Formats: sequence, C-alpha cells, structure tokens
Amino acid sequence: MNIKDLKPSEVWYYFGEICKIPRPSKKEEKIRAYLRSFAKEQGLDLKEDEIGNIVIYKAATNGCENMQTVILQGHVDMVCEKNSDTIHDFETDPIETYVDGDWLKAKGTTLGADNGLGAAAALAILASKDIRHGALECLFTVDEETGLNGAQALGKDLLDGKILINLDTEEEGEVYVGCAGGKTTNIVVNYESATPPINLFWFKIQVNGLKGGHSGTDIDKGLGNANKILNRYLWTLNRKYGIYLADIKGGNLHNAIPREASATVGIAYGEKESAIIKLNVLLAELTDELKHTDANVNLAIESTDKPTSIIDKENSDKLLNALYACPHGVLSMSFDVPGMVETSTNLASVKMGESNTIQICTSQRSSVESLKDNASNMVNAAFSLVGAQVKSSDGYPGWKPNADSAILKVAEKVYCDLFATKLKVMTIHAGLECGIILEKYPQLDIISCGPTITDAHSPSEQTNIPSVDRWWTFLLGILADIPQKN
Repeated sequence: MNIKDLKPSEVWYYFGEICKIPRPSKKEEKIRAYLRSFAKEQGLDLKEDEIGNIVIYKAATNGCENMQTVILQGHVDMVCEKNSDTIHDFETDPIETYVDGDWLKAKGTTLGADNGLGAAAALAILASKDIRHGALECLFTVDEETGLNGAQALGKDLLDGKILINLDTEEEGEVYVGCAGGKTTNIVVNYESATPPINLFWFKIQVNGLKGGHSGTDIDKGLGNANKILNRYLWTLNRKYGIYLADIKGGNLHNAIPREASATVGIAYGEKESAIIKLNVLLAELTDELKHTDANVNLAIESTDKPTSIIDKENSDKLLNALYACPHGVLSMSFDVPGMVETSTNLASVKMGESNTIQICTSQRSSVESLKDNASNMVNAAFSLVGAQVKSSDGYPGWKPNADSAILKVAEKVYCDLFATKLKVMTIHAGLECGIILEKYPQLDIISCGPTITDAHSPSEQTNIPSVDRWWTFLLGILADIPQKN
C-alpha cells in the first residue's frame, strides 16, 4: 500500500512529501525551501527569523473571524539513525516507508514521524479550503532534536496568538500540559598515543541488537545501553587481566539511548580463551537481565589486525573506570505526578576525537531544576576524578502545567464528545519546545498532542496509522471549537 492511500489522505500526502526531503538537524535548508514554496503556491504570508524558524499565516474561514488566533507548532528536523547494515545518506536520500498492518515504518532508518507528522498536519490545514478554523499561525521550528535550538533563538515578533497547540507528542488519546527541562554534559578525555605491545591477541568487541530509543520517553523502559554494556565487559576484563585499548565508540545522539558500541582490544594470548568465556558469561547474564525489555542483545568477538597505535594504559584505565561510574537511567520518580520519571541521565555517546581525545556526551532531564543540575554534577564528579574536562550546557527550561488552561478544557470536551471516552491529561519526561516558547511569549495557553509513535529516535520508529486519523479528527474538532475573542 502506498503512503498516500492512507487516511486521512491530506495528512499522509504531506507526510509523504516531507519524507522525500532530507532534513537532519542543523541542515534544514531543503525543508525550509519547501515551506517557502508551499506558502507562495497557497498565497499565504510567511515570516522567517534569523535562525530559520518559519511562520506561515492563514486568515480565518468564513464565520470564524471572531475566534481567537491559534498557533500550530512543530519542528521540521528529524533524528537521523540507521541500522549498521543500512546504506542511507540522510543528507541526500529520501526516507523509504512501508506499511506493516496498522503501522507505518521505514526501511532501516528512523521514520521521521517525530515530528514530520506534526508538520504534515499543519500543512494540510493550511492547504485546506473547507476546514473550519479561526486565524492560524503555523510555526515550524528548526534544530529541535539537538537541543531545542530553534525555539531558543525564536524571534519575538512572529506570533500574535494566545493559544498554542504543539503537535509533537506521541500517544493518541493523551494531551500533555507539562514537560521536563534538560541539559547536556560533555566530557573530553585526553590520552597519549602509545605503541602497541608485541605478542598480543587483538580483537574487536561489538555490542548490537538493542532497541535504542528516546532518552526521555523511553528511559524508564529498562532498555540496554550499548555504551554501558561494552564498558562493563572491558572493565571486567581489564580488572582481571589487563587490556590494551586501541579505540572505542558507541552511540550517536544526545537524546537517543545507544543501540550499538564497539572497541578494539589487545590481550595476552594466554588469556584469549578466558576473554571469550567471560564474554559468553556476560551475554547470558544480559540475556536474563534484559529478557523483558531488550531480549535481542548480542555481544560478539572477532579477531583483527594489530593497530598502529593505542590509548596509553594510564588513561585507558581511567576512562574505563569513569565510564563505569557514570550514571545512566532513571535517578528518581515524581511524587507530584505518580508514574512519571522525575530525573534521569543518559550516557549517550563515546567517540574517538581529534588530537588524542575521546569525546563523551551525556544528557540530563528533570522536572525539578535543582535535580537536573544535580544529575549533571554527578556526571561531572565521575569524570573529574580522572582529570577529564567537563562542560555542561545551560540547558532548557521545563514547562510547568497550567491548572487553569482554557484550551485544555476545550480539548477535554472535544475528545469526550468525539470518542465517548476521557482524554488523558499528562506531563512528559521528554523535552518539548513549549517551555522555551512560553518564556518568549508568556501570554500563551499551551497544550501538546500527537498520534501514536513508538521507538522514536531509533530505526524501529513506527507510527500507528489509525491513531493518525483519530488525532486528526480531534485536532480539527479543537480548531472548530476555539473560544471567541474577548
């Protein structure tokens, strides 16, 4: 089945168009050009700020002129993750989608439903001649996935509306009214390049088969972290026998739980069989530990050539100790919102850098500002003990729920009327742009909603097709029931 044969056809049409356009974070030139062309073809006004955020304006339909102006908001960039055996260039190649039952998926890559479906819905409403709505301001932000940078640099003269509907959450039937704040903590470990000892068995250890996932919404699911698993093996081997580390890498993006990691290691020939036995023991342990959450975890060893240089032993040992000590996962649960993660941290990536450095990226999230900083300090302390350079970003604020939200009351009524069931009102541990936009436009009354998307930020990302239809119906119902201007 072709994506454009799905219902609602207008949303899927524009999502199909978006999937054709490469749009990595910080490289959104092509999707921005598409938005400009779209606005021109539709005869709609457009404004653009210095960082590249775009607002497209549309007048109210007949009879709706007295409705309050609504801002529809989503981001145009996507997380670019692929399986190691997938050949795909995110800067040039379209996303290849396919239908699997009730789900739309991508072939070996992230799907980009986060937040391509939000952008598609906004475009479908802008292009429509028969959807009932008041005046609209559709805000398309850039560079959301690498730190909400588009929203942070949002111009202050773009928006006049007082109601904002963010289209970037991932569970139909839920509406979000608050989110966690976040920050990144980056580490640089320096080392000396050393000559490999002679008469060692050299092998490459690989961790794969993990699901990966969003470091906010999936952090409480007990998923395996490839960096932590790899280091667990290396640290154990080093403590028992002593190893020589030539390179290490794992993960990619600060907001994705790493799925794959690898390292090149040397060990005495006499310890080769013991190293393999320890690998098999650890794999059995992990299979048991992750059987309910990440059952396909895999570790594999293959022999490799002797490297030309290695990380000096002193700094290699320090690195393995610090990576083991570095926290990952849920640090606390909320008492204010039962069942919601309050504070977490993600050991996101470990990469060989230039000039004899190892670059490590972590991210922290919390609905409590002081605990967000505390989590960052925990990471800082672990790496400061081994003399690494640690730097934390300023981060972004959380979004505090508004108990008196008028647009929330509209959404609850519309959903109940449409589907004869109660809308779930939620907060989310992931970072949304709402809190940042609210700082710049404090008059806003904000909610966030979206269709069902699972495994965002990983090649397993998929969206539930029937949920898109329900979400679209819900969204149009809200637009038709917006309060009148005072």
